[in-house]
Amino acid sequence: MSDDETQPGTTTTIEVFAEVGCPFTHVGLRRLVEHRRAAGRDDVRFHVRAWPLELVNGTPLDAAFIAEEVDEIRPQVAPDLFSGFSAAAFPATSLPAMALESAAYEVDPVVGERVSLELRDRLFERGDDIAEPSVLADIAADHGISFDPDDLSAAQRDHTEGVERGVIGSPHFFTPSGSFFCPALDVSRNSEGHLVVTADPAGFDSFIAACFS
Repeated sequence: MSDDETQPGTTTTIEVFAEVGCPFTHVGLRRLVEHRRAAGRDDVRFHVRAWPLELVNGTPLDAAFIAEEVDEIRPQVAPDLFSGFSAAAFPATSLPAMALESAAYEVDPVVGERVSLELRDRLFERGDDIAEPSVLADIAADHGISFDPDDLSAAQRDHTEGVERGVIGSPHFFTPSGSFFCPALDVSRNSEGHLVVTADPAGFDSFIAACFS
């Protein structure tokens, strides 16, 4: 990030390394966009890079595991989200969706952000399988994007860069004043191994200040 990106009258870009199938990222991005709208801060943009857990873990995300996370997140911190989530429609791979996300950012940063948000909305709010070629083709056509769903090199490059930059997991944000891992939520497991997700107001406030200062 160049120094002039944080000067008045210019756009501040917050980089986010994230998995498109990560429900924690969905919550974080939604909250950020809501805050930006309320604050009237269109000068802040989010560039979502791929942190493909399929490559990190060596296996695609497990739909049942994601459903467990959604079941914990929704009642505890996000009752307004995940209304249409379907574990049965969870994609067998998220790499083609992240290829589309990368191609969208190559068109324009605003288009990239819109597509990144729409992919997550399709998955978590509409119950769409975002690995389906027809779903990706519809999104690409709506935003005027040409991309090859079989070209997964962008996700691989982002993964390599993320490792070099010390990405911990999804989502990991890089702001002008520091980096934050999953700043909106506190995620842990209790003594019985049950997933516990709670809001982290203090962490989120510090993160918001770093993004919008």
